[in-house]
Amino acid sequence: MLINIIVWLVIGAIAGWLASLVMKTNRKQGLLLDIVVGVVGAFIGGFVLNLLGVGGGVTGLNLTSLLTAFIGAVILLAILRVIRKG
Repeated sequence: MLINIIVWLVIGAIAGWLASLVMKTNRKQGLLLDIVVGVVGAFIGGFVLNLLGVGGGVTGLNLTSLLTAFIGAVILLAILRVIRKG
């Protein structure tokens, strides 16, 4: 149970950080926000990839999980950017 939480935090931190670099929000958010964006992004990415029939999900500390969380984190940051500008 504890290891699962740690894996989610690690995947979230990496995916959130990478997404913040791609979306150019890295200077505006710190480690905690990177983790939150990455973890929420993992849910969004899993949902979107399942809708597309690709299947996706965070299943552990692997490249597929990281990619799923990264895609979702980029989607989340894009949505937040639109909301903030609107």
